[in-house]
Amino acid sequence: MDMPVNRFRRRLGAGETQIGLWVTAPGGYLAEVVAPAGFDWLCFDTEHSPNDPIGVIAQMQAAAAWPVSAICRPAWNDPVLIKRFLDAGAQTLLIPYVQSAAEAEAAVRAMRYPPRGMRGVSLLTRANRFGRVADYLDRAEEELCLLVQIETPEALSRIEEIAAVDGVDGLFIGPSDLATAMGERGLSDALRAAVEEAIPRIVATGKAAGILTTPDFARRCADLGATVLGIGVDIAILARGADALAQGFRQAGTKP
Repeated sequence: MDMPVNRFRRRLGAGETQIGLWVTAPGGYLAEVVAPAGFDWLCFDTEHSPNDPIGVIAQMQAAAAWPVSAICRPAWNDPVLIKRFLDAGAQTLLIPYVQSAAEAEAAVRAMRYPPRGMRGVSLLTRANRFGRVADYLDRAEEELCLLVQIETPEALSRIEEIAAVDGVDGLFIGPSDLATAMGERGLSDALRAAVEEAIPRIVATGKAAGILTTPDFARRCADLGATVLGIGVDIAILARGADALAQGFRQAGTKP
């Protein structure tokens, strides 16, 4: 039995633009709601959501019925967390708050089996189809993809050295943390300028550039060469939609 193909990584390597949605609600039910919506990828988040590797399994199972790729974000650049996500079957990881080449190298080591890395070995996991992929230990890297998040001015200053790390497939800008680290709030002019300067630098390294932002600014980032575009968050869609529905009805009034 063979391993599942990582469609996201294939398209990333081909330079195709892929749009995605952040999924922060835990459990598989909402993941099943948004999986057929037409996004290229869904990011199952455990950094800023009440979710964990066990919950992500149900989300990946819900997404598997549709032509949408799963990206999983661990809560931190921790080899134990990374190991758990990989064993659970995640093939693309987004690692938050990577500040240097050394931190990127640590993430790569956690993704790889010895002697190239330090990933612990189990022969009975969801990743290797519960022991049915006989050569999984030798071939796992072929279908794994690593994105690292750039979230501070310090990380921006080290884009080229982080991108030079073998095993890093893309650099993903986290605008909310970056703005806060810059003393800004929201999509300010200063943040826009920093992102617009950073994306061409990432592209020039030969690695993919990504960001989570508004659809309008995502289009600007795409023009600059970004190919991994997060354009929404599930809870934001639900919350703002609920607000608009309630307020719209009240403002329209009711007939006497």
